[in-house]
Amino acid sequence: MQAAQAKLDEVAGGTSLVTQAEVEKGRSATLEDTLAYQPGVYAQAAGGNDAIKISIRGSGANTSPGYFREGTKFLFDGLALTGAGGTPYELLDTQGLNYTEVLRGANAFEYGALSLGGAINFVTQSGLTAPGNRVKLEGGSFGWQKQTLSTGGVVGDGDYFVSVDNSRRDGYQDFTLAKAQGVVGNFGYRFNPKLETRLIIRYREEYHENAGLLTLEQLKKNSRQTNIATRDTRGDSTKPGSTWVGSKTTYTFDDDATLEAGLVYHNYPQVLSRKSTVNPNYWDWRDINYSLKYTRNDEVFGLSSTSTAGWSSTEHVRAGVRTYQGSKDLDILQKQVKYDGSFDHVFSLGNDLGLTDNLYLATGVSAIQIKRDVNVTYSDRANTSGLPNHYDYDEWKLAPRIGLRYYIAPDVQLFGNVSRSIDPPSSWSISGSGITSNYAKPLVPQAANTVEFGIKGKSGIFDGSLAFYKSWIKNELLSVEVLPATTTSAAVVSTSNATPTIHQGIEAGLSTRLWEGSNGDTLTWRQAYTLNDFHYENDPLFNKNELPGLPKHVYQGELQYQFASGFYAGVNVRSVSSTAVDYANTFYAPSYTLWGARMGYDDPGKTWQVYLDLKNLTDKDYVTAVSPVYNAQGKDVAALYPGDGFGAFTGITYNF
Repeated sequence: MQAAQAKLDEVAGGTSLVTQAEVEKGRSATLEDTLAYQPGVYAQAAGGNDAIKISIRGSGANTSPGYFREGTKFLFDGLALTGAGGTPYELLDTQGLNYTEVLRGANAFEYGALSLGGAINFVTQSGLTAPGNRVKLEGGSFGWQKQTLSTGGVVGDGDYFVSVDNSRRDGYQDFTLAKAQGVVGNFGYRFNPKLETRLIIRYREEYHENAGLLTLEQLKKNSRQTNIATRDTRGDSTKPGSTWVGSKTTYTFDDDATLEAGLVYHNYPQVLSRKSTVNPNYWDWRDINYSLKYTRNDEVFGLSSTSTAGWSSTEHVRAGVRTYQGSKDLDILQKQVKYDGSFDHVFSLGNDLGLTDNLYLATGVSAIQIKRDVNVTYSDRANTSGLPNHYDYDEWKLAPRIGLRYYIAPDVQLFGNVSRSIDPPSSWSISGSGITSNYAKPLVPQAANTVEFGIKGKSGIFDGSLAFYKSWIKNELLSVEVLPATTTSAAVVSTSNATPTIHQGIEAGLSTRLWEGSNGDTLTWRQAYTLNDFHYENDPLFNKNELPGLPKHVYQGELQYQFASGFYAGVNVRSVSSTAVDYANTFYAPSYTLWGARMGYDDPGKTWQVYLDLKNLTDKDYVTAVSPVYNAQGKDVAALYPGDGFGAFTGITYNF
């Protein structure tokens, strides 16, 4: 983990590392818990399931919970989870994690992530990092319960780690039942000092009912209720079994250069609205992802130099959706769309050059080939739109990057970078499961030029970072609900390219050791603040309006006392400003402040851990996420997801 942190410190831009051990001092139910206190990262659950809203620097901000994640690349152990269709969310759980890397924006260059949001890399426990056996039992409000069993160890030249879990949540809001079970495996083998390989396996089944959108009046009156359409249609999502299998092999040459080869097979079917009579959909997705990376260290004119060359690919080998007409038995086919052959290929060259002992220059360029093959192979009605049934997009894009970092102290650096990012549209957003199509004006990738500068590091009692950035975006991919769901039809959501937009902001994180006793007791205050200023540059209709979907200001803080004996206790706060709901900026979700507390015991001998985590102590009604609409005309529209009320959660872990 120290090596991973040191590597992140060498990136001339905003990065952070989240240890799962720290997260598990409280509830660890979804990525909302894992990604808390990360500046620039917005992660909020709606309904308490894994379909949470995740956005970094506003990328993919308009995508509502329940859809595939877009705008950020997700990986396990450096191997891609995200594909040409975005990121399915059922594997975005917290099982078997050791730590999580967050690389904002173009700072995720190493992982072939060219999106505005950057990358999130989840690193799995192994037999080397988590030896022995572990039993963990958790439970709490809203019927939440989770059981986890894991074992790990070393056998000869190999190691193994296996974890199984089962979870259930009855839900805070009506009709938000969620249940899941999964298996994680990590197996490594070292053939000799130069050659080693690792196999990572993730399998997960999940079922959840979808949270219902409310008006502000409904939320204030009874935030546990759902809307009529959700109640009558019982919209749900079934993930009958998602499999992700990744292999990574590393060879070290005599000159210490390394070659790393990765291969991933990803199968993730799902059924939407399986229990509903409103247009149930069956999605069949199978991806092959592969990567190759060569790294070497040299001296160039007496200067230290690290060079990398990489190639990565994420491709649909089989992908499509079948829409059925009001049939729970999935037997009356309405429409079939295939995305087979759609892919993203990325070739990148990078170099980190030590100009002096304190000054380093990072340069790089990526070339990305984007292909989207969308074919409507069946429809129960004639195509009278005049638009084609087959759409094929194939284009190359370039994304250069240059950055500087200067060490004003051994552990403190100033940094700055200029970069270009490319966000391709997901395959399904070009033509989804509905009858309509975007072929009249095909979606094109969004492109952004970004300037970033700041400071990060450790000094005395302080450990933190401060980053400022501004992105000029062309063709930003924005989503909007154009027709709400009814008792007889599903909601219609459209994605389109926008006129030029601006994303700019501040990302500040700081951990301060306020006091340390002679016996080892400590009092620590950690804080994270994010300024999100996302708006049109000069739209013909919306002028310089704020983009909906994310609050402008987000602050999180926690004051924690850690006893040397292993006991800890603390209070925390999350304060969020109002959020625009529509592009016309006529309706806003109100601001809110939530208070919480957590306490527990972490045995210094690492045998026992126990925690109590209290959320939303004042039982405040608040909006956790919004589903953007085009123009609310100042009306209180049903576009708000309610957050959970007061909740108490506890867990106990035994290691042996």
